[in-house]
Amino acid sequence: MRRKFPILESERLRLRQFVDSDLENVFKGLSHPDIIKYYGISFSSLEATKEQMIWFADLEKNETGMWWAVCSKEDGRFLGAGGLNGWSKENRKAEIGFWLLPENWGKGFMTEAIPLIFNHAFDHMGLHRIEGFVETENVNCKKALAKLKFHLEGTMHDCEIKNGQFISLDIYSKLAAK
Repeated sequence: MRRKFPILESERLRLRQFVDSDLENVFKGLSHPDIIKYYGISFSSLEATKEQMIWFADLEKNETGMWWAVCSKEDGRFLGAGGLNGWSKENRKAEIGFWLLPENWGKGFMTEAIPLIFNHAFDHMGLHRIEGFVETENVNCKKALAKLKFHLEGTMHDCEIKNGQFISLDIYSKLAAK
């Protein structure tokens, strides 16, 4: 039986399953230099972006995460994406991820969308822990997680190589209420 994709809503936002018509916006986001600067995935063509769209949209093929298209509730406009990666059912945890198209930055959309995702994760997916791995220099992301009351657990220094250079990652977590 096919799982039904949950639609999450707040006052201004509707988080929904990705559809084929989102392809150009996903490509626009995941090829934009200001977005991919701190993001682990980027694409150089619409064709290459199609694989990401399948991963985003198909609950049957994607057992390690769940991502939503973040849209304006008022007019349906695509704003960005948010969701969970690395879902470990055994350990009841996953990693949060999100990005917005640059014209939507600074408007509080992610601090409105992310609680919808972690509430769904805790209440319906059985997660106990949500993690955030943030490049130490990504100040905006760290500010957003602080607003959302994620706990900074520490820094993994020089733990990955990106563009030929070592980078450090700050580890954040949010636990389900007991």
